Amino acid sequence: MIEPPPPETFLSGESGTRTGPRRVVTGAVADAATDVLQWVTRVGRPIDRLADAEPRRRVLVVSIYRSAGLLRQAVRELSSSRHGVELAFGAVGEANPALASDTVVDRLDGGKFENLNHVLRELRSGADFDWAIVLDDDVVLPRRFLDRFLAVCGRFEFELAQPALTRRSHAAWRVTRRRPLSLARETNFVEIGPVTAFGRAAAAEFLPFPELRFGWGLDLHWSALAAARGWRVGIVDVVPVRHEHDPVAHAYDRSEAVREAQRFLARHAYLPASAAQQTLVTHRRVPPAR
Repeated sequence: MIEPPPPETFLSGESGTRTGPRRVVTGAVADAATDVLQWVTRVGRPIDRLADAEPRRRVLVVSIYRSAGLLRQAVRELSSSRHGVELAFGAVGEANPALASDTVVDRLDGGKFENLNHVLRELRSGADFDWAIVLDDDVVLPRRFLDRFLAVCGRFEFELAQPALTRRSHAAWRVTRRRPLSLARETNFVEIGPVTAFGRAAAAEFLPFPELRFGWGLDLHWSALAAARGWRVGIVDVVPVRHEHDPVAHAYDRSEAVREAQRFLARHAYLPASAAQQTLVTHRRVPPAR
């Protein structure tokens, strides 16, 4: 029998939930201060020029939704991108009329990654995508999100990436929160949500996902594989997203998620939690094109 790994080797050790007036205000003040620092020091100023120069990419965006409100906002923002975007959603329950044209399967009753696999099996197009992005249904995207995000990922040659989370957002891993005076950071790790981006090679290897209900620890497994393959992993601070609606594990039993992770990681290589919190390099300027 394979011994299950101790939870402290794959859990962040903190909830990262931002609730209560004090935490909300503290996070909002930290975001405002970071915005001012970014403006004064001109970090990220060339991003729009970089975004305009990025070759047009084919992008698949998949999501599972219970509520359509914030996802509808995200769709409007994604649809304004200069890139070619295909949306493929799965609905828990009936498809929402406002998202019906992009909903490929409804009445889903599995966990997040089980449901995402249903969506991937139902894709209407056999297109070859440059990027695949998994998006939670409760995220607020900034203006020109996709154009700026992909441009930064392209320039830094990230194969596995995520936008940083605002300081006010729920975030289980502190490494994912935005950092002041940072354009992007090279890291060992990106989280399974709320927004995760897979380059062509990573998507070919990681999609479809293992048949996991909760997926805890899956991102640490991705990190181990990325390191073994020499892929660059990064967090883009200049386009932070807001994840303030649903805290981690709000809709399921945390102990079940931990047990599932133990069963999965007992048989798969993974990056230890302590290494996941590390920032390897902080980039404050756009590097010259290679």
